[in-house]
Amino acid sequence: MVLQLGDTVPDFTQASTKGEISFYDWAGDSWVVLFSHPADFTPVCTTELGEVARLKPEFDKRGVKTVALSVDDVESHAGWTKDIEETQSVSLNYPILADGDRKVSDLYGMIHPNASNTLTVRSVFIIDPQKKLRLTLTYPASTGRNFPEILRVIDSLQLTDNYKVATPVNWQDGGDCVIVPSIKDEAELKERFPKGYTVVKPYLRMTPQPNK
Repeated sequence: MVLQLGDTVPDFTQASTKGEISFYDWAGDSWVVLFSHPADFTPVCTTELGEVARLKPEFDKRGVKTVALSVDDVESHAGWTKDIEETQSVSLNYPILADGDRKVSDLYGMIHPNASNTLTVRSVFIIDPQKKLRLTLTYPASTGRNFPEILRVIDSLQLTDNYKVATPVNWQDGGDCVIVPSIKDEAELKERFPKGYTVVKPYLRMTPQPNK
């Protein structure tokens, strides 16, 4: 299965380090970051799991739940969790799905045969409260993921869902935004963007971030 942006992601029920998870029920009305790992006791992933635990207050502020996945079983995850907590000096405060039967991996297209026929690639899925897929990223095994960038994307998605703006290159929360080209009416522009805007080109109009 190839999931594309805007698709409704599949539901599933699977064991995890926090007990059995029925994904839709567990997610509720939250945003979700689901991120996969090739196997337990892998070095780069160990650092990533620790970083996500440290960033939990930032995910919480944005109404985001995080869940990891590896193809190993819960017992193996429990041993890995001890290593993560010891080496990364953090308590693992979110679940790791056990996907020994590859059910979730297959549903979400995490097995890339040219990389490995049996192990998941290192994917990231950002899923909104309507269970729509909003972002996918796939990393090589040798490169650790940049979770501040994932938080930045969530900030952008949540902002642009609520205002008629897009975020330009290298945007950070609080920075100027781009007014979407579909808004042409001068009265609507003044109503939506009372802080004003700058016309760089007719199709490129910058405005202060509307919710700041």
